[in-house]
Amino acid sequence: MEYQGLQNWEGLLDPLDENLRREILRYGKFVESAYQSFDFDPSSPTYATCRFSRSTLLDRSGLPNSGYRLTKNLRATSGINLPRWIEKAPSWMATQSSWIGYVAVCQDKEEISRLGRRDVVISFRGTATCLEWLENLRATLTHLPDDGPTGPNLNGSNSGPMVESGFLSLYTSGAHSLRDMVREEIARLLQSYGDEPLSLTITGHSLGAAIATLAAYDIKTTFKRAPMVTVISFGGPRVGNRSFRRLLEKQGTKVLRIVNSDDVITKVPGVVLDSRDQQDNVKMTASMPSWIQRRVEETPWVYAEVGKELRLSSRDSPYVNSINVATCHELKTYLHLVDGFVSSTCPFRETARRVLHR
Repeated sequence: MEYQGLQNWEGLLDPLDENLRREILRYGKFVESAYQSFDFDPSSPTYATCRFSRSTLLDRSGLPNSGYRLTKNLRATSGINLPRWIEKAPSWMATQSSWIGYVAVCQDKEEISRLGRRDVVISFRGTATCLEWLENLRATLTHLPDDGPTGPNLNGSNSGPMVESGFLSLYTSGAHSLRDMVREEIARLLQSYGDEPLSLTITGHSLGAAIATLAAYDIKTTFKRAPMVTVISFGGPRVGNRSFRRLLEKQGTKVLRIVNSDDVITKVPGVVLDSRDQQDNVKMTASMPSWIQRRVEETPWVYAEVGKELRLSSRDSPYVNSINVATCHELKTYLHLVDGFVSSTCPFRETARRVLHR
């Protein structure tokens, strides 16, 4: 359970523990599988859907011997109100609902024995459709829905827990929202396996990393007897404010953020004003009056980093040929860097196995 964050990964990140490295790469493959399964072709009649059947998805998307069985496909819906002229535009521009990932449950007895529990994985891909890109741009903070525990008495802040508007929209919009799907499936799985040791691991890249964090918060809020919930995120943008972070910590939700220092996506949206956060962000100075600090924290642009961070850098790898926005943000770059990372004093090992250009 320490590899799931029971002790917040203390002593495991620098240098990177070999068992933890393997677990991070293993969960990264579930995210790769979500990308491989998505139909990216806008000219295809099945655009924005899953390319494979539920029974064959893991086998056909690169995970033939995972020991997991897919139990639920997940869709996200944009809450953006489209103008009338969009009816004359290509259909792919107006695609509001799209396949975004899946839930899979470990069924292999040897793997369950190795882990010491039955593991449930929720995997989310990154941004793919036009409206998902537009949702990413809705970067102001908004309050969480009323069905969660909010308010100044719980969180010590007048602003309360807030998250990025676009991410929340993708998670909660639609007659049968992504949130509804996640809740229904977790309720079913807890009923089926709740009497045995169980863990929930939510993983995602880019937009999927942000959605993973929201899903973890929602599961811990909705299910009072939820098992340990862990987020393993790759290249995720910021998600919420300081009150949201405090709420995650109070819940006991464990978040491990894998961050590439050269990836600009991990430095947006908004700014952070927090002495706990990265040195390349704006800092809260000691000389700033407390009333100004409070007013600044309550603005819709002040975010806070969540969880524990594993910080990597493309510049440390002898195999990354170019340092550009696209390359630094790609999931395969992240998995390559995890595979090669040793420690902050010895950044990269020569025996890194993952080949970038496959």
